[in-house]
Amino acid sequence: MNSEHRTTTSVTTPITADLLRGALDLERTAHGVLPHRLPARARAQCTDGQLAMAEAQPSGVRLVFRTRATTVELDTLPTKRVYIGAPPRPDGVYDLLVDGRLAGQAGVAGGNTLTIDMATGTAEKRPGTGGTVRFSGMPDSPKDVEIWLPHNETTELVALRTDAPVEPAPDRGRKVWLHHGSSISHGSDAASPTTTWPALAAALGGVELINLGLAGSALLDPFTARALRDTPADLISVKIGINLVNADVMRLRALTPAVHGFLDTIREGHPKAPLLVVSPIHCPIHEDAPGPSAPDLEALSTGQLRFRAGGDPADVASGKLTLKVVREELARIVEQRAAEDANLHLLDGLELYGEADFAELPLPDGLHPDAATHRRIGERFADLAFTANRPFGERSS
Repeated sequence: MNSEHRTTTSVTTPITADLLRGALDLERTAHGVLPHRLPARARAQCTDGQLAMAEAQPSGVRLVFRTRATTVELDTLPTKRVYIGAPPRPDGVYDLLVDGRLAGQAGVAGGNTLTIDMATGTAEKRPGTGGTVRFSGMPDSPKDVEIWLPHNETTELVALRTDAPVEPAPDRGRKVWLHHGSSISHGSDAASPTTTWPALAAALGGVELINLGLAGSALLDPFTARALRDTPADLISVKIGINLVNADVMRLRALTPAVHGFLDTIREGHPKAPLLVVSPIHCPIHEDAPGPSAPDLEALSTGQLRFRAGGDPADVASGKLTLKVVREELARIVEQRAAEDANLHLLDGLELYGEADFAELPLPDGLHPDAATHRRIGERFADLAFTANRPFGERSS
């Protein structure tokens, strides 16, 4: 571990679940602890490598504590992703918030590497050494400190050191918002963990976020529905569609009962909570063409990561899914269920990011929004969900 400043931080605090928010499980490893966003029982029911990578990337997971420390050091062991043929990815970003305001950003070099060959679909993991993220210059007064972990980089937590004692931050009485979605909800190409669209929306809405955005893995899996069912929350949203299309996992006949079953399971644990179904944002490659998505090998040969639709639009007639088909069916399902469930709502994803937005802020790789688009989506979601008389807002009398 790189720890060149240890002399200033004499207090070492065990990293335990009461210091973490946004994680559903904490696994002990040979190095420390690894936050998970799905419980162990769910992870045991699926051995898919994409899901394993996604749920262990700590999008929305943060260390939260009360302290008067002026310096904090966090030893971590990250796992970096390397895509063969594509430019190197930047190190993951750690965001420091002090009393809710961004006060610093840093990264950790090195770590394990996961080398992914998009052309063959194979991956190889190699071990490495970790490092230390250090924040100093904080005010010498009691304060709430949050360290948001990199949203797109698996992060084992090894040691937490400060120059004053820490204790779990008190409950501020904010509502808990539980959200599930695809890589777009996970954070895709957002600039930092507090600027993924769900994190931005949560900050604007004044709520505590639990982000179960799972890159490539929003597939209406029953174990994910049970995780949502069993997680305490006041507000719940599920963003459904893009992964069903780009993974080409089902046809329309299977989609309808799968959505009903997913919502039924959530309602078993949260019968009255506001539940918002969000349909897909605009994505031209899959508006009319089914999946599967595939890497554009010609672009990859020039060092660019882009995606294309691999399906034939003619197959929609036999039940293959496109984003337009999914939006229409989700609207029909929600309308049907809302007749008996007054707390169920629909948000059309085109209101978050539509055709005009794509013309102004195109998806750089054909699938994922960039940092500016995350901000736009987050601000729009906050306005459409959290303001007065919206699904998550206060009701006027």
